[in-house]
Amino acid sequence: MLKIGVLGAGHLGKIHMRCIKEIADQYELVGFYDPDPEMVKQALDLFDIKAFDDIDELIAAVDVVDVVTPTLSHFECASRALRAHKHVFVEKPMTNTVEEAKALIKLAHEAATKIQVGHVERFNPAFLAAEPYFDDPRFIETHRLAEFNPRGTDVSVVLDLMIHDIDIVLSVVKGNVKNISASGVAVVSETPDIANARLEFDNGCVANLTASRMSLKNMRKSRFFQRDAYISVDFLDKTSEIVRMKTVVGEPDPFSVNIDLGEGRGFKEIFFEKPEIIANNAIRDELASFEEAIRLDKIPKVSVDHGYSALLVAYEILEKMELTAQAF
Repeated sequence: MLKIGVLGAGHLGKIHMRCIKEIADQYELVGFYDPDPEMVKQALDLFDIKAFDDIDELIAAVDVVDVVTPTLSHFECASRALRAHKHVFVEKPMTNTVEEAKALIKLAHEAATKIQVGHVERFNPAFLAAEPYFDDPRFIETHRLAEFNPRGTDVSVVLDLMIHDIDIVLSVVKGNVKNISASGVAVVSETPDIANARLEFDNGCVANLTASRMSLKNMRKSRFFQRDAYISVDFLDKTSEIVRMKTVVGEPDPFSVNIDLGEGRGFKEIFFEKPEIIANNAIRDELASFEEAIRLDKIPKVSVDHGYSALLVAYEILEKMELTAQAF
């Protein structure tokens, strides 16, 4: 069984600790570290585990380090663990800068250890249910809207929220990003709170991504359009809907839903499907998946390369946003 320690006892850190406790057949939760005495007290009240006084002391006591600290400290925490030849699970975004991400990848290769990045939406049951239906999408539209919360405003909305959808889009599209256009506005933070980006891929796919942390309601919905199919994934409500069309041979069934293509081109019959959603705890499942990757020596489902690709696109979006702002 792998020994694991958590760096960061904030809101998300406590969730990670609780999830690790629930998969005690895979991990032994040795303890945690947080520099904030109040966070330490809260965690000790909730969990019967050790609070370490020093990061390196915790790292030395475990096989796996779970980095759930603010983004600005991801690189420092993860790199210290890698230099000690420990496996690392690091929350998204994997680092605060692209340069830090490159350095982390180099350290991981040198240490011969594994890294998984916490892009939790890959484990969302609605996305998992829709995955088998993806077949070369050509237009994608995502909306990730949230009510304002001071937690997370240390980075722009692109790194805080949109990066989830960037990772999802990159995992689905069979092509490379060839062009990006974007715009954004800082409303109450020092960095953009609302952003829109258009990603164009070399296979012809276009993805339009919108993220806001200034919304009156929460929304996390993505729509995927491909040949003869439309796929909707609601990451918040955890539902998926598949609308597929098939060419009608002969005369259409009068009791089915059909589209007349006109000019004698025949009909398409429309089929509506709601795939079975298997309820899960996505954070618990991503941590369990990482344990399996280590134990079976497999590439993690969300590898360090995936995390780097999402971060690279995110920073290109931020660069385009800055150029757009300068133009006005």
